[in-house]
Amino acid sequence: MMRDVSELWSESDAGVLRLPSGRLVRGRGLCRPLDPAAPLPAYGVYLLGRQPPEAPWESDWIRWPDFRLPADRAAARVALTGAWERAAGERVEIACGGGRGRTGTALACLAVLDGVPAEEAVAYVREHYDRRAVETPWQSRYVRRFGER
Repeated sequence: MMRDVSELWSESDAGVLRLPSGRLVRGRGLCRPLDPAAPLPAYGVYLLGRQPPEAPWESDWIRWPDFRLPADRAAARVALTGAWERAAGERVEIACGGGRGRTGTALACLAVLDGVPAEEAVAYVREHYDRRAVETPWQSRYVRRFGER
């Protein structure tokens, strides 16, 4: 049975981050199985060192090894910008293996796109998504530099 993906996330859904504009994006760790009752995304961005398994929804893959940065930063910017744009009207999910480091970094980049000052974006994601999001100093630096463009 196909679940409806035409509605947006609920702020009460697990892992959902509300950006200042009101956009809702779900962060998730792929190491934990998806709750069968959880809403499905319309679009996902997967941040992994190798290509993820095929998803039954539209998705993009950013080659991003664990505890590192995206292999192709220009492509990552394009994918994250697209995810932020789509989050205005679709259920968008950002996910990596554990759902904290790479996912938190990407969510902080979305916060920058949404108007959060780059130097405050990591703190914003830690406060509103996961207090341990963005796990390395170079991930924090990547978020700050993401705002420079």
